[in-house]
Amino acid sequence: MTRPPPSLYTFSFIAFIALFNFVAVTSQQFIKSERTTLLNLRKYWNNPPSLTHWNETSSPCMWPEVWCNDSSYVTSLDLTNKSLTRSVPPSICDLTNLRTLYLSRNYLTGEFPKVLYNCSKLIELDISLNGFTGALPHDIDRLSLLKSVDFCCNNFTGDIPPAIGNLSALITLHFDYNLFSGSIPKEIGKLSDLSSLGLDSAFNKYASPKIPPEFGNLSTLSNLAKLEYLDLSSNSLEGEIPSGLFLLKSLHYLDLYQNYLSGKIPLVIECFMLVEMDISMNRLTGSIPEEFGKLKQLEVLNLFSNQLSGNIPTSISTIPTLKILQVSRNHLGGELPSDIGLLSKLEVFDVSENNFNGEIPRSLENCHSLKNIELQYNGFTGEFPSGIWTLFNLSSVSLTRNSISGELPSKVAWNLSRLEISENRFSGRIPEEISFWTKLNMFKASNNLLSGEIPSGLTNLSKLSGIYLDGNILSGKLPSDMKSWSSLAVLNLARNRLYGPIPVAITSLPHLLVLDLSENQFSGPIPPHLSRLRLTFLNLSSNKLTGRIPSAFDNLAYQESFLNNPNLCATSSIYLNLHNCYVADAKSSHSHKYSPKIYAIIIVLSASSIIIFTILCSLFMFRCCLKKKQRVNLTHAEVKTQSIK
Repeated sequence: MTRPPPSLYTFSFIAFIALFNFVAVTSQQFIKSERTTLLNLRKYWNNPPSLTHWNETSSPCMWPEVWCNDSSYVTSLDLTNKSLTRSVPPSICDLTNLRTLYLSRNYLTGEFPKVLYNCSKLIELDISLNGFTGALPHDIDRLSLLKSVDFCCNNFTGDIPPAIGNLSALITLHFDYNLFSGSIPKEIGKLSDLSSLGLDSAFNKYASPKIPPEFGNLSTLSNLAKLEYLDLSSNSLEGEIPSGLFLLKSLHYLDLYQNYLSGKIPLVIECFMLVEMDISMNRLTGSIPEEFGKLKQLEVLNLFSNQLSGNIPTSISTIPTLKILQVSRNHLGGELPSDIGLLSKLEVFDVSENNFNGEIPRSLENCHSLKNIELQYNGFTGEFPSGIWTLFNLSSVSLTRNSISGELPSKVAWNLSRLEISENRFSGRIPEEISFWTKLNMFKASNNLLSGEIPSGLTNLSKLSGIYLDGNILSGKLPSDMKSWSSLAVLNLARNRLYGPIPVAITSLPHLLVLDLSENQFSGPIPPHLSRLRLTFLNLSSNKLTGRIPSAFDNLAYQESFLNNPNLCATSSIYLNLHNCYVADAKSSHSHKYSPKIYAIIIVLSASSIIIFTILCSLFMFRCCLKKKQRVNLTHAEVKTQSIK
């Protein structure tokens, strides 16, 4: 093989060096140009402190907000939460390789920045959480390469432009929390690659958009077949749920919360990938479809605040992944499925405000992940299953207004923070072991048959903010030590048989707003420092309190707070049914100054004095008469003697 002459080697080497130097120089020039562009951007945005590290000496590719490709060209710019103001300058598209731009969480204003049309390679745009206004441009499809765009949380108005449907590469599209009018453009149904669509609270309160049937129309192989995330919540949507919506086989998340959707829930369901479904707070009627039992990956099912009727289908119990089941505020009835306890991962079970009856299924004792159980405002009877009380994660139990009987347990879950059992038939004593319920924040047990004394252990619960024990048969004195109730805002013990003085410790509860001790047998004076509390409601009526009402309560807000306490007096005329303290004092100074024993002594002494005085006067008069008679007799004797002489 013939070797090339040395001159060829030399030429090749020189050419390579020249090319290398040219590329290096060009690259350095380009880096310098892009750095200049970025520094000009910083200057346009008034040199925010968060970008002070942008300078003339370092490479932009080293700045944390900037990403570059292998050629050191800027491809991504993340300026999230950098306190940027004004709008978006045209120079931003001098970054000719820019593919992703994140401007979220700033203070940018003005209309949609059409200068971005010049960013010809842009595929991701996030301008959420700013102050943009006006309508989106009708030619927004000029950003033809966009795969992801987030308009969330601005003040955009007008119609959503149909041209959005021409952005065929879109995968993620979010319009949430704006002020759009009109309706949802049907052209969105053409976005065959769309997997996430957010329209939560996108429309103003006067708009009444409808869900385009194209959203669920799978008559072709393209329409929204890849849609995984659909959020149409809080938009005043009207009409029925399109039947095809539950045929979207890729759908993982469906949120139709808080609209005006009516009609029945579609019965044909093929969205077997669903993980979360929220169609609550609408006007849906009919029953809960038995077909929901086919959704074996479902974790969240929210159907509350509709007009659904019938019962909970037994098939619901066969969804092994279900964590949250909320069907409150409907017209559902009958008994709960006996095997509801098969939902071993259930965390929230809310069937409140319906017409359910019968006993609470004991199988719920097997729901070891249960945190919240809401059964209030139904017609449940029998005893509350004892095993539920001690479920390890249990934090909230609400049984208000049923006909549940039995006694309160001595042991409950360590994390129990809310216990509401008012308007039932619970009886017996409040257990002394309540002192171990240390996480308890709210204790509502009004209108039951609880008896005995209020245990002193109740005052050990420092997290309590509300105690409602009114309408029971509780007796005895109140615990005198209340220093642990530092968070207590409401203390309602009305309509019981409690007696003794009102503890002075009540006046030291710093956050107490509501105090109701009415219809008991409390006696003694009103603690003078009670007026120091910032009470919004006070009721001490129908007791046996004595003495003066503290003058700080002399205003109309407390006009009925002290009624039916015969031995109380007031210094203000607003208390029409109470004695006036000034009149009472005046009477006391004359006729009611002393006790009955003193009165008796005074009467006896007075009578004795009168008798003695009368006797002395009689003796004096008798003596006087006797002396007078003696003088008369002496005078007669002298006269007689003189006559004889």
